[in-house]
Amino acid sequence: MQAHDARILRGAAIPTAVVAGLVAIVAALASGMDGLVGALVGGAIVIGFFVAGWVALARLGRDNPTLLLPIALGTYLVQLVVVGLFIVLVKDVSALDTKALAWAVILCTITWMIFQLRAFSREKMLYVEPRQEG
Repeated sequence: MQAHDARILRGAAIPTAVVAGLVAIVAALASGMDGLVGALVGGAIVIGFFVAGWVALARLGRDNPTLLLPIALGTYLVQLVVVGLFIVLVKDVSALDTKALAWAVILCTITWMIFQLRAFSREKMLYVEPRQEG
């Protein structure tokens, strides 16, 4: 993973973890331990899936940049399927509050997207590799 990839990941992951913690506190106050667990699981899902997708794109895109769009779409499809399966599997689990999980997923996803865009806008990445003379 290149240095700019790590900076962008940190720029999105840290604020998302903070939001996940805040949602967990609010959910714990509203729903007790079930809310806390649901919110923490939701935050972990968002952070885990976005980091895994980013790492897959960085690794596979570096090896074959012409396939970056199909790789991105395939990664997104796999993430949607896995999240859908996860939701189906945990819908009846009594150890977590599904409303807290849903709020954590929504708020953490929005936070990740905002701060990833912010990190991208501040990053000075070349769109074209300069030609090496000599």
